[in-house]
Amino acid sequence: MGEERNFSSRGTWLCADQAGRGRMLDMDRRLAPVRRASIGVLAAALVICGPWLGWWTLLPLLFAAGAFAVAERRIERSPTPEYLIFAAWIASQMTIAGAVALTGGATNPTMAWFAIPVVTLSARFSMRGVAWGVGITLALMLAVAFGVNAHAVLDDPTLIVAPVALVIAVGMLSTALMRSDVEHRTEAVVDPLTGMLNRKALASRSGELSEQSRVSGEPVGLIVGDLDCFKRINDSLGHSTGDAVLRDVAYVLRKQLRAFDLVYRLGGEEFLVLLPGADLEQSVVRAETLRAAVAGTTMAAGVALTMSFGVSASPPGAEFHYEQVFAGADAALYEAKRAGRDRVESAPLREPVLVA
Repeated sequence: MGEERNFSSRGTWLCADQAGRGRMLDMDRRLAPVRRASIGVLAAALVICGPWLGWWTLLPLLFAAGAFAVAERRIERSPTPEYLIFAAWIASQMTIAGAVALTGGATNPTMAWFAIPVVTLSARFSMRGVAWGVGITLALMLAVAFGVNAHAVLDDPTLIVAPVALVIAVGMLSTALMRSDVEHRTEAVVDPLTGMLNRKALASRSGELSEQSRVSGEPVGLIVGDLDCFKRINDSLGHSTGDAVLRDVAYVLRKQLRAFDLVYRLGGEEFLVLLPGADLEQSVVRAETLRAAVAGTTMAAGVALTMSFGVSASPPGAEFHYEQVFAGADAALYEAKRAGRDRVESAPLREPVLVA
């Protein structure tokens, strides 16, 4: 499990780092209802075209919907959820390829449908992921065009040239627009010093977890951590060294967490971690892992320091109320400081208010 956490914290070829993975998960949650609506639109189109194309063309679409449903159920528990999302994305393109192949290949107007999933690539993946996605799409298009009716394509190359140009253009334009949007959103929700998410991102994610817990009844753990005697570092070694230490601490914390755990910088030397699906006992174990990792790491300029943690969690079967759980963790952090620092304290578990 430790190796998975280290791997996911470094990022993959689909997501450059933990922050990128967080943005991908956030975007995928936003895309989910739109994706389902888009599948509904395509299904309606196939139903309308049923007398000409055949009703069986709905089967590949149901396969794509099933692939995304499986990915959505597993995404929150995977150390590298980007692979699940990308696999579901490929399944959607293969579904389109199958439908196009079975309805006439390049001579069918549905060739243009290959461009629809391409729009979503840059919203979730790195540039390398976008390039692979476009490449896979073009390979499927060429396979369908020449595998089904090569003579028609050779007689009229526009049958393949036009949809290929459409896919490439859509990939280029959507990437440029998304990169611009990501830069603006990143400035708003990412702490520029540590690269961690900030309070604004925390407000959005805590609201989402509240909604999820209302439906699932799963607990949500919350850890608040504060560096011990950090002011001494700034006073004795300077703020530049203090900033370097904060960046190192941020890296150490991220390295210990699962892909779907998110860590935020609240300000100064205070950090917060949200643990979806973790109860109080599991959250305490995670906090102890973070405490030991910080205490066992030499930071910038040879600085050795410790960190105190307060832990709280919503009870299983209860809705996650951020303010209540945070208040418990904050009080526990105060107790950890009062009891000597470099320790983990937990808040007493509240009686659950069962989700209806």
